[in-house]
Amino acid sequence: MLSVIKKTGNEKNSMFPDFPSLFDDVLTRDLFGMPSRRLLNTNTIPSVNVKETDEAFELEMAAPGMDKKDFKIELQQDRLIISAEREISNEEKDEKNRFSRKEFSYESFSRSFNISENIVDTNAISANYKNGILNIIVPKKEKSSLNNVKRIEIS
Repeated sequence: MLSVIKKTGNEKNSMFPDFPSLFDDVLTRDLFGMPSRRLLNTNTIPSVNVKETDEAFELEMAAPGMDKKDFKIELQQDRLIISAEREISNEEKDEKNRFSRKEFSYESFSRSFNISENIVDTNAISANYKNGILNIIVPKKEKSSLNNVKRIEIS
């Protein structure tokens, strides 16, 4: 939270000259003067761009700062589930090897998509992660297998 205050030159006469900046500090700083992690980091679920071509569905998810080992992609029945989790730890020690500050955080998300085994080839799904973007290719079945009509005889 930032405040813009116009100084008029009468601040010395004010009973509470630093009140707005003090109030801002209370909301944006923690006990040790570090920016509050609660306000700076928010866990969000990444948006997914889905593009359909004649051959496949292409999913593109922006997840910067992650590593490919952080992701898990699973196929459960008719659901494609994309999840990720990571733990970040940062510590500073003094010359006596005592902690002067230690921070850690945990981030996770999960997205799921309904897919039909009648339309997509679940055995050929592929994924890669590069430059903060997770790309998943879900190939469609061949058109000939989609158009197979099976006639049922009535007895």
